[in-house]
Amino acid sequence: MDEALLRSLTPSVLGILVRRGADFAAAEDAVQDALVEAVRVRPAAGSPGSAGTGEPVRDLKGWLVTVAWRRFLDATRADTARRRREDLLDEEPAPGPASSVDDTLQLYFLCAHPSLTPSSAVALTLRAVGGLTTRQIARAYLVPEATMAQRVSRAKRTVCGVRFDRPGDVATVLRVLYLVFNEGYSGDVDLAAEAIRLTRQLAAAIDHPEVAGLLALMLLHHARRAARTAPDGSLVPLAEQDRGRWDTGAIAEGVGILQAALARDRLGEFQAQAAIAALHADAPTAGETDWVQIVEWYDELARLTDSPVVRLNRAVAVGEADGPRAGLAALAALDGSLPRYTAVAAYLRERDGDLATAARLYAEAAREASNLAERDHLTRQAARLNARRSS
Repeated sequence: MDEALLRSLTPSVLGILVRRGADFAAAEDAVQDALVEAVRVRPAAGSPGSAGTGEPVRDLKGWLVTVAWRRFLDATRADTARRRREDLLDEEPAPGPASSVDDTLQLYFLCAHPSLTPSSAVALTLRAVGGLTTRQIARAYLVPEATMAQRVSRAKRTVCGVRFDRPGDVATVLRVLYLVFNEGYSGDVDLAAEAIRLTRQLAAAIDHPEVAGLLALMLLHHARRAARTAPDGSLVPLAEQDRGRWDTGAIAEGVGILQAALARDRLGEFQAQAAIAALHADAPTAGETDWVQIVEWYDELARLTDSPVVRLNRAVAVGEADGPRAGLAALAALDGSLPRYTAVAAYLRERDGDLATAARLYAEAAREASNLAERDHLTRQAARLNARRSS
């Protein structure tokens, strides 16, 4: 059974059950049961008996709907009164082609419900829209399966009473997808690639320039993935990456999507971020990067978001465009407790020739780092400068 095909059918099958009257939590459980059954019996077009009826399976989506609905009815029989059971049995539609209505967009909005925490919204999106199992999600997040199961169950209970046709907030959906992408890769699920797949799906369902901007941003960042780490697993800074290892196809696609979005003159933060990524991708070498234009885009991004993290990244760009002292002046206006503030200060101090202060700040930033790869990188930077000073 093609796992990618099953996952692509998951949201529409789930949507059909919900529109038939199943609550979201019970419908989602039933669809997961149907997916497991599909993997077990491998229903393929033209394979007699694989649907359990002796008839060939010509419509896999319809087969999944039938199996999921019966699983839902079985669960309902065990949990509800006799009268309700009989009503549901009477409502079972005759076998036939499944509805062609695509409910994917509504599922995105439901999974990004404002009452959910970001981590719960991400988990629910990966399960209900992405079609991943609880075990796969748990492995990707490096948490026990029981912990993830509880998280998904709580999320489903939260949204089970929400109207399926309630208008959703595109910005919230995009934020959830962005969180998925930033998880990167771990375990047997590549969450960055999964986020790109889901965002493509959303872009096909809704014509919105910020959806296109997010897809472009993901493609442009993902294009540099192979060059981001050395063979020993250590981080490689952008300026030192082998640009020959960048995915030129993904870059071309991302730039094309971005240009079409910008032409609509409805600028948003993801389009601005993608424009910055495109300028990095467009430079043949690090020395040819158009830092002046990048600063201009950071100005736009700061106007759109008023984010201190954006202003921190802008200080780096100013340091490249106008010199390290200009960058330090921009940095001085920011809160020193910002994540990565110390690392940026260390980099700008090194650019300004103050190696002693830079080494001390790199070591301090290493102690503050949130992950092992970044901590190792900053520690090596401090050691490198200390070695230069003593030689």
